[in-house]
Amino acid sequence: MAIQQLTDEQIRTWTRAQKDEWWFKNVYRGDMAQLTLRSGLTGFLLGAVLSATGLYIGAKTGISVGVGLTSVILAFAMFRIFHSMGWAEDYTVLENNCTQSIATASGYVVAPLFAGLAAYMLTTGNIIPWWQLMIWITISATLGVLVAFPMKRRFINEEQLPFPEGRACAVVLDSLYSGEGGQGMFQARLLAKVSGLAAAYQAIISDGWMKLIQFKLLRMDQWAGMKEPWVFHERLDQYYYAWAVKAEGWIPKILGTDFRVLGLRLTLDAAMLGVGGLMGMAVASSCLIGTLFNFTVLAPLMIQAGDIAPRVSPSGALVPLSRVEIVNQWSLWWAVTMMVVGALVSLLARPELITGLFKRKSAAAKAAEAAGTDLLKDIEVPLWISYVGVPVLGLLAAWTTHIFFGVPMLLALVALPLIFALTVICTNSMALTSWTPTGALAKITQFTMGALDRSNPASNLLPAAMTSDVASNAANLLSDIKPGYMLGGKPRHQAIGHVIGILAGVLACVPLFYLLFLPPDANGVRSVATMVSDQFAMPAALQWKGVAELIAKGVKGLPYSALVAMGFAAVTAVVLEVLRIRSRGKFPLSAVSIGLGVVLPPESVLAMWLGALLFWFMARRHEGKPGTPAHRRWVEGAEPICAGLISGAALMGIGNAILNVII
Repeated sequence: MAIQQLTDEQIRTWTRAQKDEWWFKNVYRGDMAQLTLRSGLTGFLLGAVLSATGLYIGAKTGISVGVGLTSVILAFAMFRIFHSMGWAEDYTVLENNCTQSIATASGYVVAPLFAGLAAYMLTTGNIIPWWQLMIWITISATLGVLVAFPMKRRFINEEQLPFPEGRACAVVLDSLYSGEGGQGMFQARLLAKVSGLAAAYQAIISDGWMKLIQFKLLRMDQWAGMKEPWVFHERLDQYYYAWAVKAEGWIPKILGTDFRVLGLRLTLDAAMLGVGGLMGMAVASSCLIGTLFNFTVLAPLMIQAGDIAPRVSPSGALVPLSRVEIVNQWSLWWAVTMMVVGALVSLLARPELITGLFKRKSAAAKAAEAAGTDLLKDIEVPLWISYVGVPVLGLLAAWTTHIFFGVPMLLALVALPLIFALTVICTNSMALTSWTPTGALAKITQFTMGALDRSNPASNLLPAAMTSDVASNAANLLSDIKPGYMLGGKPRHQAIGHVIGILAGVLACVPLFYLLFLPPDANGVRSVATMVSDQFAMPAALQWKGVAELIAKGVKGLPYSALVAMGFAAVTAVVLEVLRIRSRGKFPLSAVSIGLGVVLPPESVLAMWLGALLFWFMARRHEGKPGTPAHRRWVEGAEPICAGLISGAALMGIGNAILNVII
């Protein structure tokens, strides 16, 4: 069944009351199940699992991976199977939509854990107690929900803005439940098969799983005399280096610096292949350019010049050069400059995102509101909840930011109006482009608050983290409500679902955060020194930390070469973004992605690029052959394959971290 929508002329000429009446009579499905016990529970469980994979991928890449369509396919397949076995009634399309809304909220709520909050811990050395993390994230994310609903009636009901990502989700849901269910089951089977293969591969490269199988189950340490479990090396070049050390073979170097010190390794990372497939060739290629330029040209030159060198830690131990040291000592500065300038230029190039906020309501809309003719008052979330809840939660957010992190109360209060204004800009951007410029907006908050208080890193990091969290949840809630609106669902059910998703993500991922990134040592002591590693590069946190340190210290203490690199990076970022704007997106390079490629491990960037290349090649090869098995698999099934690679590898990687703690 085709989704009913207003024409462009109707959107332009009708009042909001007319649009609401049309929607109520033609689209609304008030008698269809939506937020039921099973849809809420399914969304909660799927959200917990998928948010864990989002935290895993975010710590590796700094990118938030959407889980909406993955949850749609999984929920559809699960209840279609249950229905065929006589265990349950089939899911309704609105129950599935509510499930994806809950799961999506869970996926996005974890972003502060690998960005602003992680940067605060890295900058200050303070480990935030788990209960403070849970409270702070829940408050700021729920604040985003309350901020969103006064905007819902304008952006969705009145202006009928596209929200491209939400629209795509509605189209998929409609196709699954209107006679094309076979395609949904095919995608679910494809996702399950790929996920299983990725999980099996991740198990054989994981020491925890191999220790469990070989020592605990097969007892090979007792009858085979094994002291260490056999593990297939994910870093494929490890086999060559092991031979080269024994045979005194050739070790590749650039200007005398070992490839391994520069982080130039060859790895087969299933999750990164999937991430590359989702990000596409343009972004992956930009990341690869940043990686190669930094680690094959700039870093060797700076090491040779002495601007990057081994240092002595506060304990007196010598810290040898490594990829992390190269990034922290020198490369981070020009990478952060490239990302911040590129993001801000991209944002400022869309003045409609800001000017559109001040568009006046039509006289007819004002008259309808004054007359109290609100046909949807029993369906929408009552506005009084936002009008009361936003000030209350805003004050509570400021107070917890002050109590938990030491941000002066006055500064926390001053930040609130800025947070709300930037949230509206971000939501308008999501409505038009499916792009949420949370990174650029967070930097605006960081620099603004840093100008008021340069001495305390928390004064810019925490308000910026709140901006990011509030904006992300507000924008994504409205994007989730778009498919519900198109399919005839109740907005208040999705709002409740979003809150359920916030709780699922927080309960699942805060404990996991400590397990993955802050494991206790032999004495039970946790340290921020374990947060950044070869496995988890924390690129988003390093970017936030770099901006905070730049605000606190200024340019004093930076090598002259770093200042020159920052200048060139700023100019280059402006040029690249202008070229992208002038070419209407056809110019393939992105300044933000080039900067991201510097802070990511080169081995991960290469794996992402190979994944992007694979899916790009297969799509080009089969895109003109609709109906063929290859087209169905590589074109229509590209997203389920990528989701399977990510979820299978991430869940087994998380399991490996748990096993290493308990075995």
